[in-house]
Amino acid sequence: MDPIALTQFSHGGGCGCKIAPGLLGEILARAPQGLLPPELMVGLETSDDAAVYRLNDSQALVATTDFFTPIVDDARDFGRIAATNALSDIYAMGGTPIMALALVGMPIAKLSPEVIGQVLAGGAEVCREAGIPIAGGHSIDLLEPIYGLVALGLVHPDRVRRNADGRAGDVLILGKPLGVGVLSAGLKKGRLDAAGYAEMIRHTTQLNRVGSALAGLDGVHAMTDVTGFGLAGHLLEICRGSGLDATLRLADLPLIPAAVALAREGIVTGASARNWAAYGAAVDWPAAAEDWQRALLSDPQTSGGLLVSCAPEAADAVLQAFAAAGFASARVIGRLQAPSAAAVRLRCG
Repeated sequence: MDPIALTQFSHGGGCGCKIAPGLLGEILARAPQGLLPPELMVGLETSDDAAVYRLNDSQALVATTDFFTPIVDDARDFGRIAATNALSDIYAMGGTPIMALALVGMPIAKLSPEVIGQVLAGGAEVCREAGIPIAGGHSIDLLEPIYGLVALGLVHPDRVRRNADGRAGDVLILGKPLGVGVLSAGLKKGRLDAAGYAEMIRHTTQLNRVGSALAGLDGVHAMTDVTGFGLAGHLLEICRGSGLDATLRLADLPLIPAAVALAREGIVTGASARNWAAYGAAVDWPAAAEDWQRALLSDPQTSGGLLVSCAPEAADAVLQAFAAAGFASARVIGRLQAPSAAAVRLRCG
């Protein structure tokens, strides 16, 4: 019997199945905020990566949850990617994970216990690498497979790194190359070769644990991880939270070569177009740039890289920390500056 292709159950895979940013903003605007205790250091206000709750003078709890439908057909790889992606939100706040709970929804009548077990095994493998247990969870019978984690971590209150604390003059550093969404589109169309698939797995299963170290560096002001809204979307969240404009140098963006080749052929995700429709009006796009570059700028990244806003004098230390942690593609991609109008802008050149 041929192995089951998990992606056949999914209308969209990985972080590409997130609700589009414009619609999500409309939904959240209608949702009641509930209690806002003084101990809640980070909540819904700037669409940050995780909630942070102060426990005492030296500890704050970082809490997040993330799950999605399959981005690949291999069950173990799906579990590994989903777990890596969920833990990234802890690291993006400067925290260190301490425990996770599994979130599992599977079409029980269509997937065998063996296949489902492989998904869970992949997630457990990543959590072991991160040094934490999966201490429980919840499962339901569902038409589409989903898997992810509730992740909990700790951080010193003074080392919390929000997405809203960028400063004018900061440089922007991206830790992983862009193009995972394009690779997933190529996989679905049968256009991704073995080398391209291996590259996709390598990036999506690399833990962003360097975030814990980056939060301890002087001059690191803001962090986020680049996921479903693409680089432009998550950078605009930094801009709006910080009240600043940003400038990106397209030539300096780290890109996955296989993704560039596919994007040049027009193989991109539908989510990249939805992303651009939601925030493209806030982006100054150069006339000389090409459509494939715009597709990569809005490409949904599953388990993408950390985006760091830091003082120029801290850039070398940030790059050295990335390199020491195995992020060979990390580089400076732009800067933040004072806003030129009432609404923040992202300028690309």
